[in-house]
Amino acid sequence: MVEPQYPVRQSAASVLDPYKEQLVTWLKADSHRNKRERRGVKALFEALRAMGYGGSSTPVYRFAQRWKHEQSHAPKNVGFVPLHFELGEAFQFDWSCEYAFIGGLRRRLEVAHIKLAASRAFLLVAYFTQTHEMLFDAHARGFAVFGGVPKRGIYDNMKTAVDKIGKGKQRSVNARFEAMTGHYLFDPEFCNRAAGWEKGIVEKNVQDRRRGVVREITERRWSSLAELNEWLQRACQDAWQELAHPEWPELSIADVWQDEASRLMPCPKPFDGYVEQPIRVTSTSLIQYQRNRYSVPCEWVHGVVSLRVYPEYLLVVGLDGHSVRLERHFGRDQTIYDWQHYIALVERKPGALRNGAPFREMPEPLLELQRQLLKHPGGDRVMAQVLLAVNLHGLEEVLVATELALQAGRVSAEHVLNVIARLKEPAPARLEISTPLQLNTPALANLERYDALRDEQEARHE
Repeated sequence: MVEPQYPVRQSAASVLDPYKEQLVTWLKADSHRNKRERRGVKALFEALRAMGYGGSSTPVYRFAQRWKHEQSHAPKNVGFVPLHFELGEAFQFDWSCEYAFIGGLRRRLEVAHIKLAASRAFLLVAYFTQTHEMLFDAHARGFAVFGGVPKRGIYDNMKTAVDKIGKGKQRSVNARFEAMTGHYLFDPEFCNRAAGWEKGIVEKNVQDRRRGVVREITERRWSSLAELNEWLQRACQDAWQELAHPEWPELSIADVWQDEASRLMPCPKPFDGYVEQPIRVTSTSLIQYQRNRYSVPCEWVHGVVSLRVYPEYLLVVGLDGHSVRLERHFGRDQTIYDWQHYIALVERKPGALRNGAPFREMPEPLLELQRQLLKHPGGDRVMAQVLLAVNLHGLEEVLVATELALQAGRVSAEHVLNVIARLKEPAPARLEISTPLQLNTPALANLERYDALRDEQEARHE
């Protein structure tokens, strides 16, 4: 019996065949892009139609799906060499983006991860932005917790550290970042492009902490960022005690860290990592920084001041050397007033007290005094005199004197100033009277003596 022979089936030519090479080129290019920048199959189909493709979208979707499946199951020829670090040799640094509820709002957080490469001790610090002052503060906190400074720091090519990437390992390092490394005396080392495995220890730390510590901070509510960072530090140190070291499973991370801490370089005082820039004061005594406005002393109006930016506050230095410290806000389009900055101005313009926006934030005793004084003619000038006393005597003394004046029902500048003067008077010294005479026999209390005197007086009367 002869086995029948069948002709080989020839697949029919597809209308997509002339465009497959171009489609593969596009798919390969998109595979190297960020996920947000990759085009969908619909966009590729529209691009093919613009080139003259006359078929339907179904062959394009099937081809793209089959190509992606083949690529995902293709053997990878990339291998990695295990890394080993000596105690005290290096640390690795990276950022991650997380979200948490702070002050009743869901806020985006930039979390700094700093980790010792040998002992695997790590620290997480959360910030609202990823800027120079935050970077410097994270290093200061990390070195303080670790108890010293390693000899090298391993980073990716973040913009706060690298101004320009050259060929190979050539880097144009940011001057402010270089000043920080010189302060702590460690050598910075930057990874190659798209070579995250070169700092794989901290890259894995980001993934591991998202399943533990970061998950917990997203489930809780925090009143402030400072409260969150205090809890993060305690949580990281507690994790050192619980997690086993990957190279020595019988030891915890805390055990190995104790050995590494003794080999770290001494930790100097924290690097003064502010970012400074000149800024002009407006006619309303305001400066603007990151879409927020802050008030400064009115004596600096139309002048140029030096703004020094820290993670938690702003330090504004005037031309006279006088400085003011302002609490930093991370919202947008906010105006933060300090009514004491405008006291010298209301001396010349007392009428601005009635509707002045900064003076709406005065303490309640001063607001009540203002409401009563403005009922009378010239009350704004009287209130200006009371506010001028704040610069002379201090806010606490003026508040106490105002409360006493309101209780007495006498609302006048003279009464308030008189109370301040009496409060500032020194207390009279207590006089010590010396008594050189001393009794040999101390006097005793004897009530019977008074009864005897009464009997004698009654007898004489009779």
